Amino acid sequence: MGDRGEAARGWSPGLVGMVGAAAAVVALAGLKASASIVGPTMLALLLTIAVSPLRARLERRRAPFWLCVAVPLVTVIVMLLALGAGLALSVAQLATLLPTYSTQLTGLLHGVTEELARHGVDEAKLQTTLSKLDPGQLFTFIQGFLNGLLSASSAIVLIVLMLVGMCLDATGTVRTLERIRPQQPELVDALRRFARDTTRYLVVSTVFGAIVAALDVVVLYVFDVPVPLLWGLLAFLTNYIPNIGFVIGLAPPALLGLLEGGWTAMVWIIVAYCVINFVLQSLVQPKFLGNAVGLSFTLVSLSLLLWAWVLGPLGAILAVPLSSLAKALLVDADPTKKWLTGLLGPAVDGPDPRLDADGRPVRR
Repeated sequence: MGDRGEAARGWSPGLVGMVGAAAAVVALAGLKASASIVGPTMLALLLTIAVSPLRARLERRRAPFWLCVAVPLVTVIVMLLALGAGLALSVAQLATLLPTYSTQLTGLLHGVTEELARHGVDEAKLQTTLSKLDPGQLFTFIQGFLNGLLSASSAIVLIVLMLVGMCLDATGTVRTLERIRPQQPELVDALRRFARDTTRYLVVSTVFGAIVAALDVVVLYVFDVPVPLLWGLLAFLTNYIPNIGFVIGLAPPALLGLLEGGWTAMVWIIVAYCVINFVLQSLVQPKFLGNAVGLSFTLVSLSLLLWAWVLGPLGAILAVPLSSLAKALLVDADPTKKWLTGLLGPAVDGPDPRLDADGRPVRR
């Protein structure tokens, strides 16, 4: 074993990177092949972490063990059932809505073509270009997105089983981490930091996502956009998708506003969505969330693409927590990889408040 260790330390950084990349490809391929199991399991894990403050509060008040397990478990299951029912209803409503707008979408394209042709644009080229555009594909994409989430939520038996097991093991896991901390301090600190930051990320994102969705629904009711509750649910779900979630949540109601109320209605819907999103999610939410995820903008974008490819729509929603977990296990838990923290995290002018002068995590 010693000879192998010496040989590994003699590898060049490039070779180590290539071996690591190959191992990552194999691991991700395995995760993708078992996405129907991995996705619900990771969802159960993150939900168990999200309700950990509730369990900790009950333990501090010396509540019975069964109550410390039952209250968080029931809370999560009720939320899952409500979300699953909302997704099922939304998919059914969208399937009914789509055929009613095919004629209007075609008429809209013809109107745009004629208007541009009157301004001197080559009509033949316009017809060729616009014939390749199908606004109905936008609704098809949204329906596929909701169907993907519904298929994950339909694995409710697996999720509940995993939740029961994780909630039963949560207290024991915390005590086990305390026992092994003297031998593996970096690993335990990394997992603690991941759990704390993930809890804050999920709770704050959920609260602000619900507020934004409620305000969006009010706007859509004002402009008589069909099925506003569906688009409110979509806005809530896409709140967890970094960078492009806002656009996905905005596009369908904006297009329906155009079909129902014309260009003026569409513009006002876009303006209202942008104002709500900017004020709550760009100005207010960061003050509560801070730099909980510890990932750069570029890494968050890559995480979205990667986990959406591996786990589908559920992976897009869980992209940030999953990448944070990978960072905690592969970087934060390894003292020799501490230098990567600055490269993977967002650019800052001063030192990272989570690290001391020697680059070690600050224990809180």
